[in-house]
Amino acid sequence: MRVLMFGWEFPPHIAGGLGTACYGMTKGLAANGVDVLFVMPSASGDEDESAVKIINASDVACDVVDHNVESFLGKVQFVQVGSNMVPYMDPDDFYRIVEAEKSMTRDEFSIRYGQKFKFSGKYGSNLMEEVARYALVGATIAKQYEGQFDIIHAHDWLTYLAGMAAKQVSGKPLVIHVHATSYDRASDDHIDTRVLDIETRGMQAADKVMAVSELTRNICINKYGINPDKVFAVHNAVDFSGRKNLVVERGVKDKVVTFLGRVTYQKGPEYFIEAAAKILKRCENVRFVMAGSGDMLNRCIRHVARLGISDRFHFTGFLRGADVQKMFALSDVYMMPSISEPFGISPLEAMQTYVPSIISKQSGCAEILRYAIKTDFWDVDAMADAIYALLNYPAMARMAAEKGYDEVNAIKWNEVAAKIKGIYQDAINESAKK
Repeated sequence: MRVLMFGWEFPPHIAGGLGTACYGMTKGLAANGVDVLFVMPSASGDEDESAVKIINASDVACDVVDHNVESFLGKVQFVQVGSNMVPYMDPDDFYRIVEAEKSMTRDEFSIRYGQKFKFSGKYGSNLMEEVARYALVGATIAKQYEGQFDIIHAHDWLTYLAGMAAKQVSGKPLVIHVHATSYDRASDDHIDTRVLDIETRGMQAADKVMAVSELTRNICINKYGINPDKVFAVHNAVDFSGRKNLVVERGVKDKVVTFLGRVTYQKGPEYFIEAAAKILKRCENVRFVMAGSGDMLNRCIRHVARLGISDRFHFTGFLRGADVQKMFALSDVYMMPSISEPFGISPLEAMQTYVPSIISKQSGCAEILRYAIKTDFWDVDAMADAIYALLNYPAMARMAAEKGYDEVNAIKWNEVAAKIKGIYQDAINESAKK
């Protein structure tokens, strides 16, 4: 079986769990006899291609010359309004200027059409533009590799348009993988409707939808109105190959409680801070670490200062690779207080390093982890009690560490990939009957 897979990142250059999941998944698929052509916007050349062939979208000259350009631009808005707009403008004049901006954007897009698009592969201000162009290149790749794949697999909303375009060109079935939704990333009244639209159309166009948990599957069905018969929960695993049990020397004798992830609304960082403040009223020999970056970082720093716990609280910024493993090795307790977490790989990584973990009941991984302590994300008192117990009762911490280690090491990507292969096969069989 051969898969044309669209991703956005791949180790060692990652910004979150998506690239890590793609890496483990492709290795598992290779072990199950599945060949993967992995497309990404901007490859660096140092990616591990032992289990995949990586196609760098930035090296592909777009040659799909038809009405699809206008079609994609109509569906994905990325018009930039210039800074010279007059604040008190007549509505008719404003309309004409906006339409002129749209025309200029389309003309620029068309002039570059047929050439190579240099993608950043990042999550910057022109993200929507890159998503639209990635779709056009996706259609080109589907044409160029015609006959070399049996099914298309697109990861997260960034690649759904590319997967849809590849399906349109090739006629091959499409599987989309929902790693997170707009309802996870923001509260209902702050959802980006452009992203929501792409997610909805991607799920509707897909032959099969894979969600990383039952929690996410239910969101796909209830929030997006997708037919339950084509939505499947496929829990993530963690790739532990090449991971070493580091022995690190601490600069302090205090216990360490760690939060590691994006410092955003979804991850619940302020609940971690509130729990820390409660613990520091009861314990003196403990420090708290927030490892990560995000749009709430400055707000969290101010929050810590207001609570008067800055001397016991540390911010590391974004960590990757060996630094993540080192942080786990320095930790006595790991905590993931996510408000809405589709899955959450980091607790599995912590538990594999013998670190007892506390996770929110609102996380997908809570469905499969028996030996992580679970609390509601909003229940700061319960979080503080769990931290206190793990820090002050060695037998409890030792049992959580040992049982947790055994549990996560039994969760293998090879088994997950076997389930994914089965979903592929069902989609291929059903498509052949149409």
